[in-house]
Amino acid sequence: MRRQVLIGSLTIGGGAPIRVESMLKRPLGDRDGCLKQCESLQRSGCELVRVALPELEAAGHLKWLLSRTSLPLMADIHFDPALALAAIEAGCRSIRLNPGNMPLHRLTEVIRMAQEVGVVIRIGANGGSLSGRHLEAARGDRARALFLAVKEQADLLLDNGFFDIILSAKSSSVGETVRASVFIAEAFPTFPLHVGLTEAGPGDGGIVKSTAGIAGLLSQGIGDTLRVSLTDEPEREVKVGYEILKALELRMRGVNLISCPTCGRKRADVMRLVRLIEPLLEDLPDGTTVAVMGCEVNGPQEAKHAQLGIAGTPVGAVLFRDGKVEGEYPFEELPDVLPAFFRSFNNPDI
Repeated sequence: MRRQVLIGSLTIGGGAPIRVESMLKRPLGDRDGCLKQCESLQRSGCELVRVALPELEAAGHLKWLLSRTSLPLMADIHFDPALALAAIEAGCRSIRLNPGNMPLHRLTEVIRMAQEVGVVIRIGANGGSLSGRHLEAARGDRARALFLAVKEQADLLLDNGFFDIILSAKSSSVGETVRASVFIAEAFPTFPLHVGLTEAGPGDGGIVKSTAGIAGLLSQGIGDTLRVSLTDEPEREVKVGYEILKALELRMRGVNLISCPTCGRKRADVMRLVRLIEPLLEDLPDGTTVAVMGCEVNGPQEAKHAQLGIAGTPVGAVLFRDGKVEGEYPFEELPDVLPAFFRSFNNPDI
């Protein structure tokens, strides 16, 4: 089992649930905007938020934010170890250091202060900031170069007796990211790993690319925290992260919706039915399975195995609850019938 680290009250690794992270997409100087985004992310289920700290002047804003949110924050540090010291002094209990742009000889003071205060350090190598030295040592193999960058800094921390570490190597390439993470997992089997693709992009393409990489690692048992890095709002990243975990049956947040892709056999307009029920799903308990099926081929069996099911018939739809038929209704009555049907799941006496 991997070592467990603690950021505030948040446990990572060592049998804890796989954590879903995001990153503030506003500068720390926008105090109210950052606080509102933290509150929104917390409501969406986000468990850890990375915050860019690009200059010393922003440390005061970080301290202000830390005093007003209960959401654990991780200061994202590049180039200057003095920024890491400022983040720790501001009260931040986790920092991310990028070995591709952080001088090793200046890290001993950061390590000492982190030990004294109880700060978790994530070593996060990025494909966009690989050093020529690591690429040369890896003979041009970018995945191995990412691993070497992480290993070099991890060895420094371990040699100084520092063990509250999270490891991570990301690239915009699925193949590079997966291989680098596998190398890290094999070399450091006891330390938590953060997984994800960097700069995955917008929309469907970014979601598919992120899912391919993250799911490929999680299915091998690699990964204790994740971030879906999209060109989108951070709440969207959290939503997709939980959908990945739900698809792999690793964590359940929200409803497990099963719906058929439809074909020429369909009896019911499945897309219309899904649009009708989507607002009703938010009030269902996490992990509830709902099936919306278009015809009698697979529909009844899928609907019976779901806690709530809808299966199309020649005249309308049959509603199932826990495998039992609740009733059959014509299409025109469904908009009125469905809200009460879904409410009854939480309130059986309705």
